[in-house]
Amino acid sequence: MPTEPAAHKTVMRKRILAAIRTIPYGKVSTYGAIGRAAGFPGAARQVAWTLHRSFGLPWHRVVGAGGEIKLRGDSAIEQRLRLEAEGVTFSGRRVDMRRHEFKVPRTGATRKSKGRRKRTKRPPTSVRD
Repeated sequence: MPTEPAAHKTVMRKRILAAIRTIPYGKVSTYGAIGRAAGFPGAARQVAWTLHRSFGLPWHRVVGAGGEIKLRGDSAIEQRLRLEAEGVTFSGRRVDMRRHEFKVPRTGATRKSKGRRKRTKRPPTSVRD
């Protein structure tokens, strides 16, 4: 599998970081929502990797789908404590997303769809004998 060009990775990382920085105190967003807001739908793993490799971010405000804390061990405990200190409420391991989900505004242009283009009708061609 070919690796992504360095310039693309830099753009992706910058947009992901910008999206994460928009999450306000007492609110959370999901890895997938951050990826979509950055213009990279389906990039939840890249969001997690960017968080893992970056410092000075409100990392604790990013949770898994449905508000679940995806970290394990001491990191999960620290994330929950930080969120609770901001007034975020839980039901089990999940954040109450109805009360605390932040809809991240788009930080970059969305990528073009790789879906099929709509075909246009061509005029009939004559058949030669």
